Amino acid sequence: MSKPVASNKETPDSSAKRSKRGHRLVRFEQDGELKIGLELSDGGDVLDIRAIDPSIPQEMWLFMRQREYDNGKIDCLNEDQRAVVKRSDIRLKAPLDHPEKIICIGMNYADHCTEQNIPIPKEPVIFSKFASALQDPDEPIYLENTEELDFEVELGVVISKSCRKVEESEAMDYVMGYTVAHDVSARDWQLKRNGGQWLLGKSFDTFCPLGPCIVTKESISDPHNLGIRCRVNGVTVQESNTSQMVHKVPFLISYISKFLTLNSGDLILTGTPPGVGCFRKPPMWLKAGDVVECEIDQIGSIRNTVEIRPHLHAEKLDN
Repeated sequence: MSKPVASNKETPDSSAKRSKRGHRLVRFEQDGELKIGLELSDGGDVLDIRAIDPSIPQEMWLFMRQREYDNGKIDCLNEDQRAVVKRSDIRLKAPLDHPEKIICIGMNYADHCTEQNIPIPKEPVIFSKFASALQDPDEPIYLENTEELDFEVELGVVISKSCRKVEESEAMDYVMGYTVAHDVSARDWQLKRNGGQWLLGKSFDTFCPLGPCIVTKESISDPHNLGIRCRVNGVTVQESNTSQMVHKVPFLISYISKFLTLNSGDLILTGTPPGVGCFRKPPMWLKAGDVVECEIDQIGSIRNTVEIRPHLHAEKLDN
């Protein structure tokens, strides 16, 4: 079922009602039920906002479309301790549900280009991942059909409302917030097979862990000055800062929207810093049992273990 197109226009009244207070939005599972909530601190307990106000949508994309209305209400709900859920009683899910598009930017860190000894791109290098690659922030990355499994920590940008041909100066009006993304890659399928097309090697199931939350833009001091890092088995393998981005977030949104409409809930992965496994000598490939942590300052971290995928019969996948 297609999602309704929301209007981009704001009235003076709606603009005045917009909250300037930031939030840490999460999707979580409790007793088998999927819910939306507010993480009260990084790694802390969660406020079940729909337990206080059931009119708040349960789906994150619907919530984002109604944010002008809901965000102000959430400010009032934020201190209501009756609906606080202990972190130990829930399981975090990927904070986005069914994004229409996952748009990725390649070679977008200056230090990553230097690592490869290639020129800094004059225009963004754009590719994509299928939404079925999404994985929860603490669930496994499955190792199958590849001998060259690689890691890439990235800053994810979540689009709040539909836009097309937006000016760079207005682009941040269309940002909901930021999240930590892991652009897992099968380098053999990305670079050596499938005719050189990147999509397949980027889109295996579980190849886009996301989380732990969406930090709304009001909470981030400067998205282009955040420490970003990846650890494998506790050892830091990527360490940089988003200041190294070649093409900044407003330019990326403006550039992409020249060609296609960005919709509420769309996700832009903004590129990875140096240190990925394929450019190491010798290459460093992930193996079963490895634990990968991706972390960005002011947002948080996700932690995924590499596992051999259990054998599933086709009939069991249809639920």
